[in-house]
Amino acid sequence: MHSDYNYVREKDKSNVFVIREATSQDIQGMLEIFNYYIDNSFAAYLETPVGPDFFQPSNNEYEHDKTQHFPFYVIEEKEENNRVIGLGVLRPYFPFRNFQHTGVVSYFILPAYTRKGLGAKLLDVLYLNAKKKNMKSLLANVSSKNQASLNFHLKHGFVECGRFKAVGTKFGKYFDIIWFQRFLEESPENIT
Repeated sequence: MHSDYNYVREKDKSNVFVIREATSQDIQGMLEIFNYYIDNSFAAYLETPVGPDFFQPSNNEYEHDKTQHFPFYVIEEKEENNRVIGLGVLRPYFPFRNFQHTGVVSYFILPAYTRKGLGAKLLDVLYLNAKKKNMKSLLANVSSKNQASLNFHLKHGFVECGRFKAVGTKFGKYFDIIWFQRFLEESPENIT
């Protein structure tokens, strides 16, 4: 089943990209992407590659409630044997009902496919999904050593709302975690 907010076709020169909900058949491609960023960058904070269980949907008490369905999304390149080249997810900030209006977004795209507008398209899908769930704001946390992601979030309407200094280490270096926030419709003054 495809709806406007979870199925997007994008033509880029000779390639066609599709953004859709991930299935179990996508897990290997998702692992390739995420583990690449674990091994080669500060984008993924982990230091050890993950296995298939990392991308299994979580079972929770609200599973019957569609507003509590938080799938992974993939970007699939149709011209390359339906290769998964990106992934993204919208999750609740906290799993408590009184925080249901705030979501956290994460996304990873293979380096050969960045700077082509696909990250913005994936963010649009997550944004529309958040609006459908009546969320009021989105959060993203980014390593201070990930300049491309810092620039991406600022370019797409996020503002820095917090910084935890030297809280993580990777590759023998300390890094900050920078939190960004983007309100979906109203300014903070109108929400509180």
